[in-house]
Amino acid sequence: MSKNVSDVRIDAQFDSGNIEVLEIAGASAKLAIPRDHMSEFRQWFHFRVSGAKGRELTLRITGLADSAYPDGWPGYQAVVSEDRHFWGRVADTSYDQDADGGTLTIRYAPEGNIAFFAYFAPYSMERHHDLVAEAAASPGVEHRVLGTTLDGQPIDCLELGEGTTQVWLYARQHPGESMAEWWMEGALEVLTDPADPVAMGLRKVCRFHVVPNCNPDGSRRGHLRTNAVGVNLNREWHEPSAEKSPEVLAIRNAMDETGVDFAMDVHGDEAIPVAFLAGFEGIPSWTDEQGEGFYRYQRILARRTPDFQTEQGYEKAKPGSANLTMSTNQVAERFGAVAMTLEMPFKDNPANPEPAQGWSPERSKLLARDCMAALLEWLADG
Repeated sequence: MSKNVSDVRIDAQFDSGNIEVLEIAGASAKLAIPRDHMSEFRQWFHFRVSGAKGRELTLRITGLADSAYPDGWPGYQAVVSEDRHFWGRVADTSYDQDADGGTLTIRYAPEGNIAFFAYFAPYSMERHHDLVAEAAASPGVEHRVLGTTLDGQPIDCLELGEGTTQVWLYARQHPGESMAEWWMEGALEVLTDPADPVAMGLRKVCRFHVVPNCNPDGSRRGHLRTNAVGVNLNREWHEPSAEKSPEVLAIRNAMDETGVDFAMDVHGDEAIPVAFLAGFEGIPSWTDEQGEGFYRYQRILARRTPDFQTEQGYEKAKPGSANLTMSTNQVAERFGAVAMTLEMPFKDNPANPEPAQGWSPERSKLLARDCMAALLEWLADG
């Protein structure tokens, strides 16, 4: 006598959750990624599967040929966690660009009854508040709220250091690039450690302004790239507004108060499987001296860690053609700063692979440590 096996259950109504369930049959499901609210961007997914113990799941995420970055799917492996602490890669992940308008198929057999799947290891707003509270309680750290988002969330900034070199570190303008806030956690662990020699050196010569999450609304809503009203914040830096981009307006106003000498805007890139930096070539006020400051930092970081390289990255802008709505270009132009965008991968680094996790929260945090050590060396050589 046969026994009917119930369908698994799929949920995404939680912090940073995002998926549309089209069909479930037993342990198989057909899914789609909703667009960011008031936007055409879609790529981020994060959902929970329950009722899965002892069953091999087959999850098909369809319609990806017109996602924000379709080139990001070939060679990509989804991440999974059963305890929400360790996030590993699903080895049996494949992409068929011809099936159902582009389909990512994830096959996985959980050991327990519940498994969470995501585009990258999520960084929840609850963890964000834990990070901010712990850092703010550290000796010598000041916390201030730069402004309020459209959903009414605070834009947190942590400040520390006794020096005069004004350093701005900010992340997650694009909320689905969650590796950026994992990087921030690593950077803050270094900077707030009273016994860390790198931190001691940096705190003597720098005043740090750290914004771990520039886009709390998009993060909580489960967006890839936009805020509560579908605005890409990294295209708002020339003329931010309280109505569309209060996050950028608040951060840029705070920068105007302090000035900026060195700035790093932390992101993730969907398609390029390595970590790299993008600079500010093409700004109207470009000087070779300012540009060499960026290239010198780039060389130092490449020497310090095999998880960073300079061979792959974005094409440099031609003279005078820089997009000043983007933060790195705007900050370099506005303040004469050495500014840069750090990009980390969603995929594994083929030159330095780690099959169990690929690029991960742990590697993001380690790269942050190397970035801070590189900054100290850069300042000493300058």
